[in-house]
Amino acid sequence: MRFVLLVGVLSFFADFTYEGARSVLGPWLGTMGASATIIGIVVGFGELLGYGLRVVSGRLADASRQFWPITIIGYVVQMSAVPLLALVHSWQLAAVLIVLERMGKAIRNPPRDVMLASAAKRIGGFGWAFGIHEAFDQFGAMVGPLVVAGIIAAHGDYRLAFAVLAIPAFINLCFVGLARIAFPRPQYLEEREADEVLVDRFPVDYWVYLAGAGLVAAGFADYPLIAYHWSIHRAIAVDWVPLLYAVAMAVSGGASLFLGRLFDRYGFRILIALTVVAAAFAPLVFLSGHIEYAVLGAALWGMGMGVHESIIPAAVAPMVSRARRASAFGMFTAVYGVCWFAGSALIGWIYDSSIMGAVVFCVVSQLLALPVFGWVSRRRASLQHSGTDRE
Repeated sequence: MRFVLLVGVLSFFADFTYEGARSVLGPWLGTMGASATIIGIVVGFGELLGYGLRVVSGRLADASRQFWPITIIGYVVQMSAVPLLALVHSWQLAAVLIVLERMGKAIRNPPRDVMLASAAKRIGGFGWAFGIHEAFDQFGAMVGPLVVAGIIAAHGDYRLAFAVLAIPAFINLCFVGLARIAFPRPQYLEEREADEVLVDRFPVDYWVYLAGAGLVAAGFADYPLIAYHWSIHRAIAVDWVPLLYAVAMAVSGGASLFLGRLFDRYGFRILIALTVVAAAFAPLVFLSGHIEYAVLGAALWGMGMGVHESIIPAAVAPMVSRARRASAFGMFTAVYGVCWFAGSALIGWIYDSSIMGAVVFCVVSQLLALPVFGWVSRRRASLQHSGTDRE
């Protein structure tokens, strides 16, 4: 449990840092002359590169077994890039740092997730371990933007806000170092089972599950589009937009703990049920002009984020052998991220023509994942019953 809590704390300060910065990147780049197109390209390219590099990072971690060195390099790159934004005065240099920050996250995520998964069985299961981590993660993602918003409201200075973020960035690196010293080889916290079969390929259920997760990701609208809709159509007061994001992050963090426990107990059945419930966010946020429905929609969107960040990746760990987990996490998050990016672009394109069409796409795409998850659930149950898990 100590290792999981340490990873959670360092993740809190990491999200505090980079989510705080990312909450104001758009308007800040605009003050330096960047157009909406440039902002979209910079942010989009950073996300695509960030997800794509996870395949490389995962394979490198599996091949070298150097989980901590790769994780540390990723955190150093990411935590250095954010405070350096305070020193640049052109959107071109800012774009380089924005992309570097995403690259740092891509480098450290797969090996960190392997180490986290290795500690899972000792504390009750993969869902619980990833749920604890995600709770810290999302609370950091809530606090960071609020602190940055407070600094900008008080001083009107974006660069001061970025400079202040050097404090949580430094604390993050201190906890990374502490975790490395306290647990030099956390990948060995999980005892190898006597009948574990080590194979060099991912099983069929992994790929089928990835397809289902990709459908869910494609239908999950990004919050900026939701905020855009509320602002343009004046569905709610502008002051409520950041507050509802904070509500969503709070729900995401709190739900992660509870949902992780449920997943460990009920498996894919709970993922299927949550997919249905979370899909209801789209009509609530896009089709209603009442604040109570907007709050409920934001809460369901936040719950969906909790599912995305805790249960969905937690389900990957038991599907593959320990020797291939970093590659599995890297491939999974890369494809998942690309599906989310492509889906968000498509939702935005449909939205420009028909809001109802965008809602239908969101709901249908997520519900199409249900039979896929159902097949994986039956497949996993069959493999576990026959004793051929991970083959």
